[in-house]
Amino acid sequence: MKEQLEQLLADAIGQIKADGVLPADQTVNIQLDRPRDKSHGDFATNLALMLAKPAKTNPRQLAETIVAAIPQNTLLAKTDIAGPGFINFTIAQDQLKQQLEAMMTSDRLGVEPAQDKRTIVIDYSSPNLAKEMHVGHLRSAIIGDAVSRVSEFLGHTVIRQNHVGDWGTQFGMLLAYMEALDNQEAEYELSNLETFYKAAKQRFDESPEFAERARELVVKLQSGDEYCLKLWNQFIDVSLSHCQEVYDRLGVKLTRADVMAESAYNDRLPGVIEHLKEKNLLVEDQGAQCVFLDEFKGKEGDPLPIIVQKKGGGYLYATTDLAAIQYRQQELGGDYLMYFVDARQALHFEQIFTLARKAGFIEGDIRTQHYGFGTVMGKDGKPYKSRDGGVTKLADLLDEAERRALSLLQQKSSDLTESQQQEIAKVVGISSVKYSDLSKNRTSDYIFDWDLMLTFEGNTAPYLLYAFTRVNSIFSRLGETGFDQTADFILDDPREVALANQLVRFNEVVHQVYDKAMPHFLCGYLFELAGRFSSFYEACPILNQDNEALRNSRLKLARLTANTLSEGLDLLGIPTLEKM
Repeated sequence: MKEQLEQLLADAIGQIKADGVLPADQTVNIQLDRPRDKSHGDFATNLALMLAKPAKTNPRQLAETIVAAIPQNTLLAKTDIAGPGFINFTIAQDQLKQQLEAMMTSDRLGVEPAQDKRTIVIDYSSPNLAKEMHVGHLRSAIIGDAVSRVSEFLGHTVIRQNHVGDWGTQFGMLLAYMEALDNQEAEYELSNLETFYKAAKQRFDESPEFAERARELVVKLQSGDEYCLKLWNQFIDVSLSHCQEVYDRLGVKLTRADVMAESAYNDRLPGVIEHLKEKNLLVEDQGAQCVFLDEFKGKEGDPLPIIVQKKGGGYLYATTDLAAIQYRQQELGGDYLMYFVDARQALHFEQIFTLARKAGFIEGDIRTQHYGFGTVMGKDGKPYKSRDGGVTKLADLLDEAERRALSLLQQKSSDLTESQQQEIAKVVGISSVKYSDLSKNRTSDYIFDWDLMLTFEGNTAPYLLYAFTRVNSIFSRLGETGFDQTADFILDDPREVALANQLVRFNEVVHQVYDKAMPHFLCGYLFELAGRFSSFYEACPILNQDNEALRNSRLKLARLTANTLSEGLDLLGIPTLEKM
């Protein structure tokens, strides 16, 4: 519908150019939005305000000219002009009904597949395997997962890549500590990676002999020593198992098969250096191999170095990232590389993407994009910490979420059994943590607040999960009698029209989530949909409606609402519940 309206406006602009109102070479970017005052139409545009200057006329007069030039059509019921020249459009009800029918008969709820289908390689989660996953790993995992789900739903080929950190100096320290323990003791201590890491770090700091042994083991590991690789593989296996447990609890679609660790690129790194040398991009600076790009300069105006090889011959993140780009394009066939990594890495990725193109690691129409995100903050305005002031392990955070959700359910009077409450608490607790994050603008920091995320009021997971069960309960009460799903839609009540208008926006919103990598667009849509259904439900009787035609129409609206809530939550990685 939005596309149809855009075409009508394009035709109108073409006409007023032909009439000489606008210069023939004037570029026009047609922008449609939802009007702030929802009593004024379904779409609005400020075209007249933007084009008044080149047209050498006042905005309101130009708005009238644009409206007059819109071709005859069956799409619009009404067009009016507000304020200094905003144009508001009201979609004809027949068009609205046609879209509802298309949603009703579609297994995709009318969501159109992407026209420009791509092979998208999505880099997300990517924890450091030296430690257990903590709260700082939450955002990458769930935002990346939601965008990957939406991308797949739109028909793109999605290849997930979990670029875990499993190499480097710190692993020598961990191997030395494993070596110092007997097998049984090592196995016990590895069950808690955080404790294991702290103990190894303490030994490293306190014992020069241990520190020297750790450095020896790093060199041996990186040279492929069989003994070191055996210890290393044992540690990595335990750490990846911890990660997979967290992914499974979060409902994140990452598996062991998606892991492409830093170490996997080791054999490629000398080739990266050689390639940069062949392209005459390498400069030796204090013994290190660097690339200096004119696009990136420091405060004094000097180019910033991208160090790709240290003085001693070691490689860095930049080297591995260049190898990963080459692999993802050439071997995985990716033509769109998405990176969901902390916003603080923005400069790093700008440099890497620029260098990759200059060096020829990226060829042709390949899109690369870093989608940064803000930090999870505590109520004190600082990065979220545990009660003892340490970094909160993600597994502990999810345990706490489930405990709090169970307590919340136990306070509500219901006919749920104890086992049902426990199962529902798992869904509600973890969904609350996920939704609280996903409903915030990706680029912003947000405050982690248990009380706000677990309330049944406002834009929260409990509210939406309960809204779904409420809609779904209508069909449980309906029983086997069913309803006529081929009946016509009747939209006489304003609440019916408002609900219908919200339902048909689903296609538009899903595409917006993909275009901007912003899951909070979908969260906001679902929250508004639940609210509009609530208003409709309170004002428009359904099951006790005597008019059969009206009853069938309202049941169809309810069914579409349930299906849309379910599909929308699934795209966010949140399961629905039959009852709460």
